[in-house]
Amino acid sequence: MQQIKARKTDLHQDEAAKQDQDTSKTYEVQKTKEEWKKILTTSEYRILRGGGTELPYINKYYDNKKEGVYYCAACGQPLFTSKTKYHSGTGWPSFWAPIKPSAVEEKEDHSLFITRTEIVCSRCGSHIGHVFHDGPKPTGLRYCMNSTALDFFPMNLSKVNTDTLSVLTKKD
Repeated sequence: MQQIKARKTDLHQDEAAKQDQDTSKTYEVQKTKEEWKKILTTSEYRILRGGGTELPYINKYYDNKKEGVYYCAACGQPLFTSKTKYHSGTGWPSFWAPIKPSAVEEKEDHSLFITRTEIVCSRCGSHIGHVFHDGPKPTGLRYCMNSTALDFFPMNLSKVNTDTLSVLTKKD
């Protein structure tokens, strides 16, 4: 019983340290908890700002086969395109690369008794998923993202310069 209580305390301390770490970095988009709660749905807030995960296979973009761009649902930054999306069989939308390397940042995540690599939006610091080293060529990476953390906009990518896509301003 003592070990269980000690482990719970460690988890709470890890989570507190993670929250302190998140506030130490200054992102282009800064909002208070209250401001985020006003512009995000309950599910979006739980995932984007709380580091949660949605259920596999029944999320809105898992099986999306349309051509277009996936944006951060919190701040509107372009993150991924359908060109790098693939069916990983995991139940979440998966990509082998972000739209550009600077669109996302990696953080160590110790929340499930293992070390994983968390992916956050480089513009607002919101949690969007994790990256694993079991993806397809050419990168060998699997960016396993939460649909709730993304907004998808269909577009003909052959007519779009993804390096110059604008940030959506709907939630800024």
